[in-house]
Amino acid sequence: MGLSRFAWAIAVAALLQACAMRGAIDPALMSFDESRLPAADASSNIPGLGPCTDNPDRTLRLNSAQPVAVLVHGCFGSSGQFRGLAQVLAFHGQQTACFTYDDRAGLDVSATALAAAIDQLVEMTKSTLTTPVTVIGHSQGALVARRSMTTTQPNPIGRADTRLELVTISGPFAGIAAANACGSPFVRLLSLGLIAPLCRLGTGDKWSDITYSSDFIRHPGSLSKQVQSYLKLDTDERGSCRRIVNDTCVEEDLTFSLDEQRNPAVDGDAVATVVEIKAGHIEIVGDNRVAPVKLIAILQKNGVIRPTAPERMTAFNLLLAKLYGDNGSASPLEPLRRDSANDYAAGGGRDSERRE
Repeated sequence: MGLSRFAWAIAVAALLQACAMRGAIDPALMSFDESRLPAADASSNIPGLGPCTDNPDRTLRLNSAQPVAVLVHGCFGSSGQFRGLAQVLAFHGQQTACFTYDDRAGLDVSATALAAAIDQLVEMTKSTLTTPVTVIGHSQGALVARRSMTTTQPNPIGRADTRLELVTISGPFAGIAAANACGSPFVRLLSLGLIAPLCRLGTGDKWSDITYSSDFIRHPGSLSKQVQSYLKLDTDERGSCRRIVNDTCVEEDLTFSLDEQRNPAVDGDAVATVVEIKAGHIEIVGDNRVAPVKLIAILQKNGVIRPTAPERMTAFNLLLAKLYGDNGSASPLEPLRRDSANDYAAGGGRDSERRE
């Protein structure tokens, strides 16, 4: 294998890290305002689950009579990076837990761990058909979240009466395009087998799960009967920008194309509602530059987040400004309007929604 081909293979391995880069830990991500939540009457330490902060104390304290939303981050993510969305839910009186996992592990390994954590959460809160568990996964976390609820999961969620609701956001269900070389038999032959260890070097054990030709992608499995609803949110990330300096985009917000997110075997599930939205990969879930107003509107329209009372809209917008306040390097914060659930796209256009 020549030097140039070896360098090319290294570049392929680097491309496989198709995720937002991990930044420095923000001290603000260590705490969480629980003042609007129902009083906790149960506490537990569940492997992988904890508060949506980066605080090392991972004890969950929840109200056992109320539903719980479990948030699952993508690669290079953390519980604290979902703190803002958890605070949005808390503002509406909804409690959360965040699932943390090794983002270089095989995706089935992470999905099995999530299923076990949900089982323990159900036992902790005595969740039944009247108190559902909603699981929301972003990016790689979308793959992990859905897999944990499928009939092909070797260690499925145990209790038959558990009510599950699934939301996935920007998940590459057709495989990551940057990983195509890793899934190609021709490239494997051409590289004399060296592509596999290089791919593993780039992404860890999950490398064989994220290619277009992997069993994980080609045979995603059907959702279990415990899943009452599935909201699949695909993001059209073309032309999106994560950081603007002097009216010029210096960092795009494009990670996965719509083709990478579409998979007929996933989209066609009987309980699936598929929504396509014009939004960047990070913009959709929010960061310290932009609030996830489009995501909030969609989740409220679909009953995942409770409606915001008209008299509380001003307070809610102030919270969004506090959580996601513009630091001068991106577009100003757009206030959430009462009618924004019917007005997703920039400029007032509607994004497409279909039930498969």
